[in-house]
Amino acid sequence: MKRIKVGIQGVKGAFHEIAARKFFEQPIEIVECYSFQDEINHLNSGKIDYALMAIENTVAGTLLPNYKLIQNNPVKIVGEEYLRVKQNLVALPGQKVSEIREVHSHYMAIEQCREFLKTLEDVKLVEASDTAQSAREIATARIKNRAGIASDLAAEIYGLEILEAEIETNKKNFTRFLVLTQEETKVKLDTITKASLCFSVAHEKGNLSMVLSLMSSFDMNLTKIQSLPILGKEFQYLFFVDVTFEDYHRFEETIWSLEPIVNDLQIFGEYEHSIATLEEVHQQEVL
Repeated sequence: MKRIKVGIQGVKGAFHEIAARKFFEQPIEIVECYSFQDEINHLNSGKIDYALMAIENTVAGTLLPNYKLIQNNPVKIVGEEYLRVKQNLVALPGQKVSEIREVHSHYMAIEQCREFLKTLEDVKLVEASDTAQSAREIATARIKNRAGIASDLAAEIYGLEILEAEIETNKKNFTRFLVLTQEETKVKLDTITKASLCFSVAHEKGNLSMVLSLMSSFDMNLTKIQSLPILGKEFQYLFFVDVTFEDYHRFEETIWSLEPIVNDLQIFGEYEHSIATLEEVHQQEVL
């Protein structure tokens, strides 16, 4: 069987790769991308079949620029994956925590591990482009007295030792990833229980409230709403919305009813809601 090519932001061993392997549950070829824009470029040019893109985190919040990337490119959301982010202090085999003088990682990972890092004495914190990249640099150049903050997978791939495991401050640190592909790809109707869309409303009293009430009347469960300013229209906003539902035809009716009362309506994707997966992750952590 030909392996599908999946783009990730970062290098092999990044949390994007873990999420990708968890979602597809089949052999895949991981394609490293320098940035989220690079992922989109690869997808549009046909270099990859799918892209995994982080969209929100329970600690750091929403990655707003990624909404704009989805909005401005001919891609569709065809799935989502939730992942508990476990950060580890990794270094060359044989190194001790007391020997570490620098810790490198992505700025978000450093923030997520701030309480643990406070326990280290005389250690310089250095921001890197990616968690897994910080691990790869240590392994490639055989850098002593330096540690990275990275995943278990990164430590395994690059032959590093985990000096301290699960050093993140908040143990309920989850990231939601979107699975993107080219626009013509479709999801089976009988599996669709969630949709992502965006729209704007006229800058008049009660308009947004009317839209939300309409969604509720069609049994749409609003799981997320995010606003972004519209450039050139002072104090007017695009609303990015996720809804879940049990009846796809009710969702279709919702869209038909929304079209006359909203502006710039776009459906970013219709896909299977993976909240069951998130509940399973919670259960695994308890066990």
